Amino acid sequence: MRLPDEFVLPRHGHSTLSDLLPAIGAHLGVTGCLDDALGLPSTSRYVVLLVDGLGHHLLRGSLRHAGYFSELFGDTMTLTSGVPSTTATSLTCLGTGLEPGQHGMAGYSFLDPTGSHAMNALTWEGGPPDPVAFQPRQTMFERAAAAGVEVSAVGPARFETSGLTTAALRGPDFRAADESAHADRIEVAVEASRLGERSLVYVYERSLDHTGHGKGVASRQWLETLGAVDSFASELREALDDEVCLLVTGDHGMLDVPPERHVLVEDHPALLRGVELFAGEGRLRQLWVADAGGPGPERVARRWALELGERAHVVTRDEAVADGWFGRVDDRVRSRFGDVLVAMRQDWAVMSRALERELSLVGQHGSLTEQEMMVPLLVDHPASW
Repeated sequence: MRLPDEFVLPRHGHSTLSDLLPAIGAHLGVTGCLDDALGLPSTSRYVVLLVDGLGHHLLRGSLRHAGYFSELFGDTMTLTSGVPSTTATSLTCLGTGLEPGQHGMAGYSFLDPTGSHAMNALTWEGGPPDPVAFQPRQTMFERAAAAGVEVSAVGPARFETSGLTTAALRGPDFRAADESAHADRIEVAVEASRLGERSLVYVYERSLDHTGHGKGVASRQWLETLGAVDSFASELREALDDEVCLLVTGDHGMLDVPPERHVLVEDHPALLRGVELFAGEGRLRQLWVADAGGPGPERVARRWALELGERAHVVTRDEAVADGWFGRVDDRVRSRFGDVLVAMRQDWAVMSRALERELSLVGQHGSLTEQEMMVPLLVDHPASW
């Protein structure tokens, strides 16, 4: 099915978040990492700063508020997130080096492996008790550590044993640091970068995403937060040794959705006919339907497409898989993706009064627009200047 012009698909194997750590691994001697698809500087030490919510389009339009990032932006590469363009999926793409269809982290919320209810991948509410069994593929951090690389992660202590961390990002020596204490985080990251003969450090920064959801990406507060993140990155670079290559990227972009662009499913009762589970993000809803093995998905998809018109691009799972939304799809995880997928266009979102907290979100993401899918890859390696 032809995609809307404003949509982009992940470029798996070429320039997605899934390709970043394998590219680093090619320089660090990680088994199985033979090629650097991204053309990164070659060194023995890398620090990856993942800024949650840092979209390429957002940064490009706000460079005057981000002096350090603006210095690097002229030479920036762009990566695509996974589908859905959301944190749980993208962090798992980054951590495993795999497409969503391989790792099976199918969004913010989706059908759990038992097939009985929706699980929340961020909080792990409703998730299985063993995250490793849920996502058993070896992470890139585990592979790097097995190759003798000193691998560290810097983040809030509460993330160390979370379900998402265990499933997607396990393997590093986790170094807890207060996210409000920039100097402490920088000190921890610098110390980790100097360990051993080869090192890889992952630093997670979440404040930009938090502000975008609460205040919107067009807000003064979002620009102020971007400035603070830019300062943190600049100070981190200044403290790192010149041989260390600093890579800054995001997990998704974001756009503002005004309340008048909410499509409330309760106001369109025909939409939920035949739908057994309503999950996903406002920008990319996933539906599990009755008679999923028969004509159910096609009937529901047709009904949603007629009701939403130009506001959405509606496909069945089979169509999405055939078009490459999730990369190669393992049969083990196929059912975690909705029978029907509703990718919103422009600044529309499908919401439900039953999900009250989501109604307050200003900035949203999850769909396949360039604003949501494209993230920057900023590279700073003084030793190669």
